[in-house]
Amino acid sequence: LKSATRYRSSSHMADAAERKSKDDAVKQSIMQKLIETGEKERLKEMLRRRLVECGWRDELKDYCKEVIRSKGLEKITVDELVAEITPRGRATVPDQVKAELLQSIRKFLQAT
Repeated sequence: LKSATRYRSSSHMADAAERKSKDDAVKQSIMQKLIETGEKERLKEMLRRRLVECGWRDELKDYCKEVIRSKGLEKITVDELVAEITPRGRATVPDQVKAELLQSIRKFLQAT
C-alpha cells in the first residue's frame, strides 16, 4: 500500500511538473507573439494611461513619499523602496483596469 501511495504521489508530481512545463511554454509563446507584433508595448502604454487616469499612479507616488519620510531619505535604498511598494502597488490596481488588460490580451490572442 505504501509503495502504491508513493507511486501515485510521484506520478501526480510528474503530471504537475509536465503541466507547469506546458504552461511555461505557452506563456513564452504568447510573450514572443506580443513582442514580435508590438502588442506588448501597446498594452503597456494602455496600462500606463489607465493607471494615471484612475489615480493609481498618484496614490502610489504619495505612498512612496510616505515610506521615504518614515524611513529617512538617506537610510533607504531604491531596492528597499521597490520591495516595500511593489506588493501594495500590485494589490491596489483596480479590478476594472485588470479586466480591460485581460480583455485586450484575449482579443489579441483570438485575432492571431
